[in-house]
Amino acid sequence: MPLVNVFERINSEYYQLTSAEKKVADYAVIHQQQTQFMSISELAEEAGVAEATISRFCKRLGYKGYSAFKLAIANATAGRMDRGDPDACPPEEDSVEGVCSAAYRADSEALTQTMDLIQPDTVRRAADMIVSAGRVLCMGQGGSMIMAQECAHLFTTIQCNFTAVVDSHLQAIAASQLTPKDLVIYFSYSGSTKELINNVRIIRDRRARLILITRFPKSPGAAYADVVLQCGSREGPLQGGSVPARIAQLYLLDVLFHEVCRRDREGNLARQEMVAEVLSGKHI
Repeated sequence: MPLVNVFERINSEYYQLTSAEKKVADYAVIHQQQTQFMSISELAEEAGVAEATISRFCKRLGYKGYSAFKLAIANATAGRMDRGDPDACPPEEDSVEGVCSAAYRADSEALTQTMDLIQPDTVRRAADMIVSAGRVLCMGQGGSMIMAQECAHLFTTIQCNFTAVVDSHLQAIAASQLTPKDLVIYFSYSGSTKELINNVRIIRDRRARLILITRFPKSPGAAYADVVLQCGSREGPLQGGSVPARIAQLYLLDVLFHEVCRRDREGNLARQEMVAEVLSGKHI
């Protein structure tokens, strides 16, 4: 089978799993180091499922059995501690210097994961949609809305058709007035929030195009997207809106921005210079 990190495989298949299989996935992701040393009976007891569920889970991910699944976990976690386990906090994190190192490792890993997940053809398709769009609305909920605002702010330096729509009611109103020429760039780490699903259904009804930036390419929201850009960084249940996840999304945004700029280097540079000149008067 392809050499794909077992946790990347779990993330990709997560929303296709049964509720019982998700319990196995959640436990394995949170307790990465411990899982590789457990028997199938021990894992079944800890996850609260039957042994048969674990066997089906392993085969669904493409492994011949539980032993192959444990080997894959061992390979994926070799040389590092289980960050998902609150009891496995590295001793060096007891100092400011240690915290700096740990944060740097987590942020760097998020960037590396995202770079490995990028599909150039998908980025090119997303850039084509941005360049040819009429209006471009940037949306998200919670922390993802911050990313949507950043997206609109960045692209406004080269295009005047970008708008961040913050309030969920305003998002629905704006979506209802879209046309097939318009585009929505939606940020959602999970790809499965209620507001997202409600809005993308409206977007689909209006036949507008949709770019979704998410961690889960097989999430419910991704099913409505014309293009899915997958970010790296694994978040645990207690890490919603983590900095590494936002850094991963920012990196994707930066890649997309530079690809759009590449389409018209001289024109975009001229517009950036005009923006810089106008903003220069804002400084003391």
